[in-house]
This record gives sequence, structure tokens and C-alpha cells, in this order.
Amino acid sequence: MTSLTLQQPMWRAWREHGSALAIAVALHAGAAWLLFSLSHTPDLPPPAAQVIQTQLVQLPAPEPVVAAPPVVEPAPVQPAPKPQPTVQAPPVEDAALALKRVQQKERREREQQAELARKQRQESERREQLVRDEKAREAREQEQRLAAARDAEAARQAAAAKARAEADAASRQYLPIAKQAPDYPQRALDRHIEGECTVAYTVDPGGRVTDPQVVGNCHPLFVKPSLAAAKRFRYQPRLVNGQAVAVANVKNTFSFRIE
Repeated sequence: MTSLTLQQPMWRAWREHGSALAIAVALHAGAAWLLFSLSHTPDLPPPAAQVIQTQLVQLPAPEPVVAAPPVVEPAPVQPAPKPQPTVQAPPVEDAALALKRVQQKERREREQQAELARKQRQESERREQLVRDEKAREAREQEQRLAAARDAEAARQAAAAKARAEADAASRQYLPIAKQAPDYPQRALDRHIEGECTVAYTVDPGGRVTDPQVVGNCHPLFVKPSLAAAKRFRYQPRLVNGQAVAVANVKNTFSFRIE
């Protein structure tokens, strides 16, 4: 047998394929022995001991096996960061076109807003004008009503004045023209006497007082000055159908008070 010094890789290859080779040789040997035993009769002398010759067959050197790298414990897998969306810069022409579109859109929006503001302003002005017109109409109507009321009142007053004038022309009540207070008696002043005295009399057609008389309770000190004062009264005569007439039972009360 030829001894060969094999390198470590060749020895590993031989060890791996040697078992298979031995099994194959044993199988072939068994098969050969079985065929040989079946092809001879039992009377034949026992066959000579079989000698298995082995021949070392040198296999071609396998390709060098690269040693596997040492097993490294895998590091815990960290979740991959979420990729950020990348915005690809548009070409210059597309950017200019997009800018133009944006500007056009903004201009349209400004125009729409301006148009809306103009319409709102017009609507507000229209409403304010309607309110002003309504107020002016109400003011005119109020002024017309007031004017009508003034005219009606003036007409009523004129009619009343005319009626009074006509009534006065036909019949007029007596009216006092001059009245003088009586003299306070000195004796009453000295005694601090106060009181009232009522005098009844007739107003003749000439407006003079005739036949004065004291009625009711009257202090004796106040009778004479009261009658004297009543005689000095003057009246506008009463007219009945344009004729002056006397008025009887006219009364006047004199008050005597110390101030």
C-alpha cells in the first residue's frame, strides 16, 4: 500500500467517501459470493477462502473547500425606519406651469371674493336705501297727518270762533269790566277780625249794579264796605237777540283777610 500524505481537506474528502466505498465493495462481494454458491453443487469441495483485495484508488483532489466563516449570533433586527416620501423636484417647465396655475387660481379666488364683496355691499346699500325710503315715507305720512290734524283743528277753531261771534252778535253774557276790593274796616283790623261777606245784586242793561243785598252770614263790620264795593262794579251788558237785558241775582263774595 502506498502511503500518501494527504492534506487536511483531502483527508476529510476521503473520510466522507470511504464509508460509501466500503459499503459498495461489501455489497459487490456479497453478491458475487451468492452467485458463486448458487452455480456449484453441494458436492464440490468447499471453495477456497475468498480474499478481498483492496486497491487504494487515489481520487482526484477535490476543489479546495473554503472554510465557513464562524457563526455569528445574529443581532436583533431593528425595525427599519419608515422611508420618508421623497419629492421629486419637477422640471423647470412643470414648476413654472404649476406656479402659473396657482397664480391663476389665486387671481380667480380674489376676483370671486371681490365680486362677492361687491354684491354684498350693493345688497347692504339697497337695504339701507329701502330703510331710508321707508322712514322718509313714514315721515311724510306723519307730516301729512299732522298737517291734516292742524288744518282740522284750525277749521274747528275757526268754526267755533265764528259760532261764538255769531252767538255773541245775537246773545252775549254779561262780563265784569271793573272790580275793586272793599276797604278793610279799621275796627276789624284793630280787633284782628277776619271773615267773608256775600252780596247779591242785579246788573242792569247798562252794566251797573243795582239793589245790592248781603246774603248769608256776614260780620256787621264787613257789611257796609262790601255793599259799597259792589256798587262800584261795572259789567259788559248781556245781549239777547242783539238787545241788552238786565241780569238778576248776581252774587259776589268778598274775603277779608289780614296779611
